[in-house]
Amino acid sequence: MSGALADPGEINKNLKAYVLLTFTAGCWGANVILGKLAVGEISPMLLVSLRWLSVLILLVLFARKHLVRDWPVLRNHLVFVGLMGTVGFTSFNALFYMAAHSTSAINIGILQGSIPVFVLLGTFLLYRSRITRLQACGVAVTLIGVIIVASGGDLAQLQSLSINRGDFFILLACFFYAAYSIGLSRRPAVSALGLFTALAFVAFIVSLPLLAIEVNATGFRLPSLTGWVVVALVALLPSLVAQISFIHSVSLIGPARAGVFINLVPVFASIMAVVFLRESFEYFHALALGLVLGGIWLSEVGKVK
Repeated sequence: MSGALADPGEINKNLKAYVLLTFTAGCWGANVILGKLAVGEISPMLLVSLRWLSVLILLVLFARKHLVRDWPVLRNHLVFVGLMGTVGFTSFNALFYMAAHSTSAINIGILQGSIPVFVLLGTFLLYRSRITRLQACGVAVTLIGVIIVASGGDLAQLQSLSINRGDFFILLACFFYAAYSIGLSRRPAVSALGLFTALAFVAFIVSLPLLAIEVNATGFRLPSLTGWVVVALVALLPSLVAQISFIHSVSLIGPARAGVFINLVPVFASIMAVVFLRESFEYFHALALGLVLGGIWLSEVGKVK
């Protein structure tokens, strides 16, 4: 037992994953704030398209050798790449930025705590991965936190099953990202940069029809200066650096354990929303945040050995 606990390779692998995942959660917390800042400055689908176009340009300039090297393997997994890029990147981002128009940044951040729940349940349903009692308790505790924030702490809303449209969009987005996270466990044997470049290409292409629908419905408007700044920041931090870190982390400790760390997003998002957006942090936010963090602790402590 002591030899296993002292295994330096395992310790270093876990430590590296924990650092990467904490950094990733910080970037995704910042994305919540950027999504709110984008409202009125750039339309949701234009932001999605420009986000992935910017990422794709950076990857082609600095990481194309990884794609060229990995292409012989990737071309045998085009269906996988297509589904992952569509579900994990385009669909998630589209719903995420649409949600920002009708709910608060604090709500968006806390509701992202539902992703690990979806991941844990998905791995159980698809792969029959064993869920311990503590993990089940973690799921339940997290769900209670999600329900509290989605209802605004109003029990009457729970009785009438009323939910804010933006909250619904972000929960649906979380379901899509959980599916993407689970899918990463079946990724082909290629580099993180090679896979990410292929996924970014798919995300950009799939976003174009959605952008066309948006333009047809609301007309085309160029982003403001703030809108362009938001595009640059979301392309660099939550899109490029964070996604590569997350892909690598999943390869180190698996989707279920990596997914749990997404529960740190509410911490960063809540703090940033109060500091930068001057949003009000209500009592039910504090209660929900405590439950979500309690869920991450129970899930990690109760993981299958």
